[in-house]
Amino acid sequence: MRKIILASASPRRRELLEQIGVAFDVCPSNAEEIMTSSLPREVVQDLSRCKGREVFEKTSGDVLVIGADTVVAFQDSILGKPADVCMARDMLERLQGNTHQVYTGVTLFLRQDGVETEKSFFEKTEVVFYPMSEQEIDAYVRTGEPMDKAGAYGIQGRSAVFVEKIDGDYSNVVGLPLARLYQELKHMGIDIKEWHS
Repeated sequence: MRKIILASASPRRRELLEQIGVAFDVCPSNAEEIMTSSLPREVVQDLSRCKGREVFEKTSGDVLVIGADTVVAFQDSILGKPADVCMARDMLERLQGNTHQVYTGVTLFLRQDGVETEKSFFEKTEVVFYPMSEQEIDAYVRTGEPMDKAGAYGIQGRSAVFVEKIDGDYSNVVGLPLARLYQELKHMGIDIKEWHS
């Protein structure tokens, strides 16, 4: 029995994998998130590795565990999930009218025929926001949508109206770079859509 496990509770990552027809189980990681770097590309890979390993170590048999972490960065500063309404408003005031980056790190833990393989990578997407008025920011914050999102917005939600353009992978901004994931697994000899059995 081979299976794929998504080591994340994110409904957005789940929807992305379902979108491409992958059969998988969800097992959210309980790993403590410890950042040892301030560089976004290193942070997301470290955290994805930490999350994926915690789940992988509880498995047996042939399995592929996908760990992932996404951060929003503006002027080299990481913007996590806002702790309160004031923080959400502050983040959106910084992002409006500017370009920021979204980084997603992915770590793949594969066990096949007793052989274990680990592979980490990251994807970066540039996102440009239109200028936003204070009234627009306040109205968006009042919806509650920013509160569980890195950078205080969800591109697949109501904030889509503020996005002027994207340079890179849209699914990366949502939380999982599907095309890169598919290519990385292909290089490992895995067809993600056929591997679960």
